[in-house]
Amino acid sequence: MEKTIYSKEYKKIIDKLKDARINAGLTQFDVAKRLRKHQSYISKIESRERRLDIIELKLLASLYKKDLSYFIKNA
Repeated sequence: MEKTIYSKEYKKIIDKLKDARINAGLTQFDVAKRLRKHQSYISKIESRERRLDIIELKLLASLYKKDLSYFIKNA
């Protein structure tokens, strides 16, 4: 069984997440600063090196002013 971090569905979620960040006019550094994390934290999420949990997704969705369903719908 393929690990979910490498699945097509997970890639779609991460692609939407990255697009939402860019459309919000935020850099990885901006997002990390707001979350009190290092920039590498956001980088690893967006490059699928770090698995994103639902609580983190909820925080990011709020920061990007998107509904949580935006990221998981049609994933």
